Amino acid sequence: MTLLEKLRCLFTFGQGVALPLAEVPPNATPHALFKQWFEEASQSGILLPEAMSVSTCDSSGQPSSRMVLLKDFDEEGFIFYTNYGSRKSQELVENGKVALLFHWNVLQRQVRIEGTVEKVSPQQSADYFHSRDRGSQIGAWASKQSQQLKSNDELKERMAHFQEKFPTGEVPHPDFWGGWRIKPHHIEFWQGRASRLHDRICFDKIESGWNNYKLHP
Repeated sequence: MTLLEKLRCLFTFGQGVALPLAEVPPNATPHALFKQWFEEASQSGILLPEAMSVSTCDSSGQPSSRMVLLKDFDEEGFIFYTNYGSRKSQELVENGKVALLFHWNVLQRQVRIEGTVEKVSPQQSADYFHSRDRGSQIGAWASKQSQQLKSNDELKERMAHFQEKFPTGEVPHPDFWGGWRIKPHHIEFWQGRASRLHDRICFDKIESGWNNYKLHP
């Protein structure tokens, strides 16, 4: 039986026998637990375990959500890359509060993250940009992300234009494209269990580090 099949047997919704989460030490950090869960999700066979929902709000309070890919994380936060002219980027400028959601179905796990944002350094954005395949680099130049598209021909013409503009050599990093770092102040780890007696462990950022506690399911 493969690892994925074993996990499906263990964590079937409504019938799961998932063990309750162990008590978390007072000095624990959410980064360490997220790293463990992310590694287990990656090993489970889940497609794109790095996929996460990013929820933003505009200045009027209207929320919007979309799926993006987590590209890096550490004790400072969670990083993804996008066009700085996109709707999500504009809303992050208008209202710097953001929420992330990871959902790893086969493991019956969710991680909910709330925090604020900052741009990563231009050098970090450029380094990641140049690690992408050439087609994605050209595509970043061609796409006026979130702006109205007159026709598919318009996008094809823009792709052709930038392919001609950058025929060989390094594609320059556009200053309108880069990374956002979500700096969390609240993280909840949710583990599904039988009879909907789910485990919920929360971490809140405090001056001295992190405070953790459990919630009723």
